[in-house]
Amino acid sequence: MSSVLYDTPGPRAKRRNILLSVVFTLLLALLLWWVWRTMDDNNQLEWDLWQPFTTGEAWTTYLLPGLADTLKAAAISMVIALPLGAVFGIARMSDHAWVRGVAGTVVEFFRAIPVLLLMLFANELYVRSSLNISSEERPLYAVVTGLVLYNASVLAEVVRAGILSLPRGQTEAAYAVGLRKGQTMTSILLPQAVTAMLPAIVSQLVVIVKDTALGGVMLGFTELLNARQTLAANYANVIPSFIVVAIIYIIVNFILTSFASWLEQRLRRSKKSTGAVLGEDTVEVNPAAVRGGFGTGENTGGGGF
Repeated sequence: MSSVLYDTPGPRAKRRNILLSVVFTLLLALLLWWVWRTMDDNNQLEWDLWQPFTTGEAWTTYLLPGLADTLKAAAISMVIALPLGAVFGIARMSDHAWVRGVAGTVVEFFRAIPVLLLMLFANELYVRSSLNISSEERPLYAVVTGLVLYNASVLAEVVRAGILSLPRGQTEAAYAVGLRKGQTMTSILLPQAVTAMLPAIVSQLVVIVKDTALGGVMLGFTELLNARQTLAANYANVIPSFIVVAIIYIIVNFILTSFASWLEQRLRRSKKSTGAVLGEDTVEVNPAAVRGGFGTGENTGGGGF
């Protein structure tokens, strides 16, 4: 079935697509076979290395607590970074030059600094400050601070781009009916921009989940990857533990993206019109319009529409 953006492939194109699919499948099978043989040659498929993951101790002592800390840091960062990014994104479109300047400086500054450097700086700041933060809680605070500062600046650009992508007529129509700029932003522009921004926002949330591992490597934060290191040291199964943790990350991010896709579809459906059709018996007909017709000039002074 052809459309404006897609042409139905002909016989030659179908044969080419089938050939490419077969070649890709063979290459993928060869890659998997090579990985399997390499692991087998290095004794990484022995049952003793994988057996700990079939018991409860490896999960309750290492992996699940690490996963809980990962989700905790990611959730706190998301809750803070999303509204903060929205505020700075809207501030960058302010009518006041000083507001745009301050917001733009903050966003560009923190967006240009690597998130790991922000975590390290925050950790040193908490160490040298007079805040009553224990040594066990300090890595969590440093990780969340770095993630919030970096991702809020990125989300600010996402919000700004999403709002600017809307047709200018939306804003002009809102002003025409007497809405102020704040009312236009909150009631007209933001609700429409959410659907357009959702894929980019979800991508950034996935980045937040993965970037928690930086705190485990550099700050000793007991997240999933840090817990894997302790587990591998106790069971001497480095490669299997990496594979299991990678699968856990894939599952978590798949759940997050699946929920976002469901939410996006729900938002799109909720914005569609009900499409109610009025029956002939519910419409009051103007006899003069029926006799004269529209655009004929009868009883209308010859003007028509």
